[in-house]
Amino acid sequence: MEAAVRRGIRLSGFCLLLLYLTGLVYFLFFAEGYGRGLAGAAYDYNLLPFREIRRYLLYRRLLGTRSVMLNIVGNIAGFIPFGALVPLLSRSVRRAWKTGLLCMEVSVLIEVSQLLFRVGCCDVDDVILNTAGGLLGYLVYRTAERLYRGARVAAGRDKGER
Repeated sequence: MEAAVRRGIRLSGFCLLLLYLTGLVYFLFFAEGYGRGLAGAAYDYNLLPFREIRRYLLYRRLLGTRSVMLNIVGNIAGFIPFGALVPLLSRSVRRAWKTGLLCMEVSVLIEVSQLLFRVGCCDVDDVILNTAGGLLGYLVYRTAERLYRGARVAAGRDKGER
């Protein structure tokens, strides 16, 4: 029974990760409502850490709440599912530093792709915010794992498995 539950959780996690990645690719590269698409608009990039984060925080009233939320909160929230689902599916990233490193690598891949395809804006601050979001997602994973283990202990089924 326990093996079937674990397989079901992994299969559900895999399906959710595929759905999430599909949505992420669409939003980052094709969502024209957010300045995406291959239409060749003006292109910009930022390679100075914390420059755009600082600008959004300093000029939040001028830029507007929506813009600040999309940039800062959106970049963090956008990677929470990744950080929560990846450790569920792979034992090799079940440490915070490994999940954080993988989130950073995927974020760098996205930003370099945006630079090469001139879609969106290549921004080192996005890597920082995405990595922070992935680590928050990892905390969600660890919290869920501890709750699951606590429920198993309470039911008398914990065998000390990892």
